[in-house]
Amino acid sequence: MIKNSSVSLGVIFAILGVVLFSAKAIMVKLAYRYGIDTVTLLFFRMMFALPFYIAIAFWKKPLYPKEIKTKDYLWIAFFGFVGYYLASLFDFEGLQFIKAGLERIILFIYPTLVVLLSWLFFKKKITKIQATAICITYFGVLAVFWNEIGLTGDAVLWGGFLIFLSALTYALYLVGSGWLIPKFGSVSFTAYAMIASTIYVAINYFLSADCSILFTYPTEVYLLGLAMAIFSTLIPSFLVSEAIGRLGASTFSIFGSLGPISTIILAYFFLDETITSVQVIGMLIVILGVALVTRVKQSQK
Repeated sequence: MIKNSSVSLGVIFAILGVVLFSAKAIMVKLAYRYGIDTVTLLFFRMMFALPFYIAIAFWKKPLYPKEIKTKDYLWIAFFGFVGYYLASLFDFEGLQFIKAGLERIILFIYPTLVVLLSWLFFKKKITKIQATAICITYFGVLAVFWNEIGLTGDAVLWGGFLIFLSALTYALYLVGSGWLIPKFGSVSFTAYAMIASTIYVAINYFLSADCSILFTYPTEVYLLGLAMAIFSTLIPSFLVSEAIGRLGASTFSIFGSLGPISTIILAYFFLDETITSVQVIGMLIVILGVALVTRVKQSQK
């Protein structure tokens, strides 16, 4: 009975976590309607989240502090730059040019990039099933893109490229940081990396943005920044961690496919975005390809 209850809660946490993460793109697109630029919006999101991550860093100590060296913190600073700062910057900038639904479909391919990067840097073998699944995935992305270019023009190519860079930098972060996370624990590692990322965002903001208008935006912009920090960053990260703990990574990966679907549904209601039948088919192909890659990768562990 207790086990069933734990699994049921895990399912609820998984669904909520995926949906809340997906809502981030919707909030970004809504904020852009008020004339805010990419760097300032990202600055709001990170600064609102910063106090929580500082509290987490003090509350949750590293798992194996005796094994941690000074250079490990430098590596965290590096991975915070690649995996959170660059990935977020590319993502936010790309959302100025493409639909939220398309953004989520492109970001969803990051497991295939992890497989390719692991092969490139660590010579990990790619099976025939994985290779086939990767081809299926990118065929689906091309199908979605081809249709979108005909509807909205060439700007979608630049936006799609930026979102792809976001997925690539996040995949680099996942591939490169795997050896470091066990030393700190996932919670502490994430908190430290996010703090480092916030510093990079702040430096970028004060060097490039107009600080004189920091407090002149409509109230809705600050509320959206706060909502992104809490409901699309902090809360879902803990929900996903708890879901994985209750269900296991393999079972949780099934719920990952809800990401593109939930984003498209939310974009339809909040942004009036439409999607064609070709894009729906392309999305389903991408989900199938990523699911195959993820399944094979987990079976190899």
